[in-house]
Amino acid sequence: MKTGIYLITLLLFFTLANGCSSNSGKKSVKGEADSLNATNAADTGYNGITQYFSQGRLVKEVTFKNGIRNGLMKTFDASGKLYQTFWYENGKRQDTAVWFFDDGKIFRKTPFKDDSINGIQIQYYKSGRIKARLGFVNGLRTTYFEEYDSNGKKIIDYPELVIKISDEYKQNGTFKIILGLSKARSEANFYEGELINGLFNSKKCVKVNDSESTGLITLKKTGEAGIKSVGIIAEILTPFGNRNLVYKKIDIPYNNLK
Repeated sequence: MKTGIYLITLLLFFTLANGCSSNSGKKSVKGEADSLNATNAADTGYNGITQYFSQGRLVKEVTFKNGIRNGLMKTFDASGKLYQTFWYENGKRQDTAVWFFDDGKIFRKTPFKDDSINGIQIQYYKSGRIKARLGFVNGLRTTYFEEYDSNGKKIIDYPELVIKISDEYKQNGTFKIILGLSKARSEANFYEGELINGLFNSKKCVKVNDSESTGLITLKKTGEAGIKSVGIIAEILTPFGNRNLVYKKIDIPYNNLK
């Protein structure tokens, strides 16, 4: 009799243990679908693939090593199709991240190094032809930029940066730089600033838009030495939704304007 009870107890123990292990690696956390930048698993030390669900839907799969993202991460769209993949090493994005069309074809490839975009991002048509190439270094845009039509022809007919000067120095001590675009209904972000080592960092520039397609810089007469030139950077929006960077330098004819 005792032997029978002992065997039943062992059977129940193994059944419960297997039931628990079958649910390991699965999480259903409210808001987890928006937490794609976390690097540590809640269960520190975990090794393997964890699935994350939102309202019963699989939203991502993350590979962990010692509780830190290490390996492939997949995210899925609302229909359950693969949306993007990232590769992690010690919690940082490395190698190439890939975005997909809903039919599984590649939409975009973005190179990463130590969690920042580094290299040439490539966008694709569903046909597999290249749609655009954009240059990045440490997460910042370079001026390298190319777009192609669906037949593979390089696009060159972009709006140009138009600069007009309103010199009212003698009348009221001002010197205005008026910014615009050569094509109607075009949009751009205009900045006063410089490309640092060929890189555009909007945080180190001053946005000077006064509308979606125009900008204005007003320099005023001071009683001290002024600037010698002004750097202008335009982020011109393309029909593909990319930004074409254009830089121009304007020399200032007076020595006491700021």
